[in-house]
Amino acid sequence: MRVGTAAVTYWAIVFVLGFVLGTVRVLWIIPLVGLMPATLLELPIMLAASWFAAGWILRRFAIATRREALTLGVLAFAILMAAECALAGVLSGETPAQWLAGLRQPHALLGLAGQAVFALMPWWRAGPSGQLGKPIP
Repeated sequence: MRVGTAAVTYWAIVFVLGFVLGTVRVLWIIPLVGLMPATLLELPIMLAASWFAAGWILRRFAIATRREALTLGVLAFAILMAAECALAGVLSGETPAQWLAGLRQPHALLGLAGQAVFALMPWWRAGPSGQLGKPIP
């Protein structure tokens, strides 16, 4: 239960920021610089947000092991993919198959790589010892 709640919280924090930045990217940045450069500009911001959110989540929910941290990240990733598929349907009228097919585009593959890092971030922040031995900055 604690890990599931942590996963939902981690997803929500990063998703809200991603939704805001994605809106800015689509409406203003892409017309200025193009699709791939806009994605490259957004990605480090999202990864930094994931870094800080993961550290806070690990402390807030007392995630004690790397296994729990990895479970948290995988659950958050699953929620993220479901939310993105649903949003693609609502905002763009895409079917799930169309959404999946769109993930093969270069900018989408870059975003998907960032989302994989998002999924692994809690595990990474939990440290190599397998236990959270020291405070996470």
